[in-house]
Amino acid sequence: MKAIIFHSTKTSFVTLILIICSISSLRAGTIYHNSSKAAAGRAARRAEMRMILATATLVYDEMDLEDSGLSRKAFESAWTGYYKLKKKGLLRNTHILSICDFSQSSSNQRLYVIDTRNHRLLYRTYVAHGINSGSAYASSFSNRMESCKSSIGFYITSTTYNGANGLSLRIDGLDKGFNDNARKRAIVIHGAGYVSRRILQKYGVMGTTFGCPAIPTEMTSQIIPVVKNGSCFFIYYPSKKYLAQSPVLNS
Repeated sequence: MKAIIFHSTKTSFVTLILIICSISSLRAGTIYHNSSKAAAGRAARRAEMRMILATATLVYDEMDLEDSGLSRKAFESAWTGYYKLKKKGLLRNTHILSICDFSQSSSNQRLYVIDTRNHRLLYRTYVAHGINSGSAYASSFSNRMESCKSSIGFYITSTTYNGANGLSLRIDGLDKGFNDNARKRAIVIHGAGYVSRRILQKYGVMGTTFGCPAIPTEMTSQIIPVVKNGSCFFIYYPSKKYLAQSPVLNS
C-alpha cells in the first residue's frame, strides 16, 4: 500500500512540475511575443520618422526654402507635425501648411504659406509676435491668459469673422500646455497697420501684438481665404522643451 501511495505521490509531483513548466513557458512566450510586438512597433515608428524627415528634406531643397530664410529645422518640425495631423484626419484643408519662423527677426518676412501638393511657396510676408515675447526677436512664450505673449506650436485654422481688425481668422491650439488656450485668449490671425515695411523703416522695429500672429492688412484678403477652414498653422521657435514635449510632434 505504501508503494502505491508513494507512486501516486510521485506521479502527482511530476504532473505538478509539468504544469508549472507549461505555465512558465506560456508566460515566457507571451512576454516574448509582447516584447517582439513592442520592438516591432518602435522600429516601425523609427522608420516612419526617417521617411517623414527624408520627405521634408526633399521638399525643402526642391523649393529652395533656405534661400527664403526659412530654417531647415523649422521646416522639418512643421512637416512632421503636418504629416501626423493629416494622418490622424484632423486637417480638412490638407494641402496648405503655414509656418511662422520665430527664430527670425520680425524685420524679416518670416511667415510662409506653402502649397504642399504642388510644393509651391504661395505667400511670404511679415508676421508680428506678442509684445511681451520680445522686441525684434521673440524669445519668451506663454499659454497664460493676459500674458501678451505669443504661443508656439501647432494650430488648426477655423472660421473667419469681421472684427475690429477687419477680416480675421480663428485658430485652435493643439499643443496642450503650450498653446491650447488660444481660443480663450482670443488669439487670431488678423491684419494690422503696424505690421508693414513702412513701420519698420520709420521705427526700425516691427509692431507687436497682444499675442496674435498679425500680418499686413493688405495681405489678409489674400492669405486668410487660402488658409482658413482646417489647415495646419505652425509657430516655430527652437525651444528644446517644446521640441521634446510637444504632444503633436511626439505623438
